Amino acid sequence: MTVDPRAALDRLIAALEAHYNAVAARHGEDDPAVDDAYDVLADAFEVYDDALGTVHGEATPFYLAEEDDDEDRDDEDAEDEGEDWVAEGEDELDDDYDDGDLADEPTGLTSR
Repeated sequence: MTVDPRAALDRLIAALEAHYNAVAARHGEDDPAVDDAYDVLADAFEVYDDALGTVHGEATPFYLAEEDDDEDRDDEDAEDEGEDWVAEGEDELDDDYDDGDLADEPTGLTSR
């Protein structure tokens, strides 16, 4: 079943707003509302990206990074676990801008 990209975009925008609201109203470090909003946002993004590709043959410049299953990490690394939005080519861009001058760093977003 093909999802309408416009409907998927509307769902993504709503998920972004819900995620922001959950973060802004966070109740403690491990607020389940933030975790739930994160999961809904990740799902809405995937549905939108898939619908855009199926219907229009296009993609967003982002992808969801896979979870790291290494159980030997320390607690600090464990906080970083999960899916994150990453712009295409971000890893390559980071290597080019290690001089510490943030004003010169690109956003990581690419145009076509």
